[in-house]
Amino acid sequence: MLDRVRRALPGEEPERISERRLCRVLNQPRSTQRRPRKVKDDEPAIVKRMHALVRRWPRFGYRRIHALLRREGFRINRKRVYRLWKQEGFKVPQMQRKKRRLGISANGIVRRRAAGVNDVWCWDFIHDRDEQGRPLKWLIIEDEFTREGLALEVERSIKADDVLDVLRELFLARGVPRHIRSDNGPEFIAQAIRAYLNAAGVETLYIEPGAPWQKDHVACCTSWVECVTICGNRHRSDSFRPWLLTGWL
Repeated sequence: MLDRVRRALPGEEPERISERRLCRVLNQPRSTQRRPRKVKDDEPAIVKRMHALVRRWPRFGYRRIHALLRREGFRINRKRVYRLWKQEGFKVPQMQRKKRRLGISANGIVRRRAAGVNDVWCWDFIHDRDEQGRPLKWLIIEDEFTREGLALEVERSIKADDVLDVLRELFLARGVPRHIRSDNGPEFIAQAIRAYLNAAGVETLYIEPGAPWQKDHVACCTSWVECVTICGNRHRSDSFRPWLLTGWL
């Protein structure tokens, strides 16, 4: 074991570190290094076969490998297979979850510009905290052609149902837009939001993940709100009230 520790240490001459010092650092008695471990005669063959099985079945763990070894006639228990598994550094690769990514660069502001009023709306969220550290969440909706701020909602928490309520009020007051641009946030790609927009005849323009410049108008609006409202006047929890503001931003 000490030889493995020496090989893992950085430096040009790790072998010059004494056994006494290594045992003291590892909190291990020196007597454990006096008697070398006996390697059984069948261990090289078992290790070689384990390497072959792991290459063929990379998703199998040590229990499945133990079952295959027993099936092939090796007399070995599961604890020994586990020790050899750890000794050789085998690991089962983690499965990568496929993320829901709906956005493409063709939906960005450069390629899909607004051609008129109610042609393209854009929306985004701002996250902040009041003086007592409690969260605040802002919803911004803007018309990209006129640069008019259509909605500025703030609540402790804004979920997909709350976003639907804001959209219904805006559709009744301002009409239904032809497109609405956003990123891939969970509130925007929720099934309820997508189903409602599809039923209303609104085409969703999801930008490419990790490319906020593709919705530049709402990004500028977000910066303006942060500078004027959030940074200029900190929110006091005793006077906090949700509100809706409109105007040119």
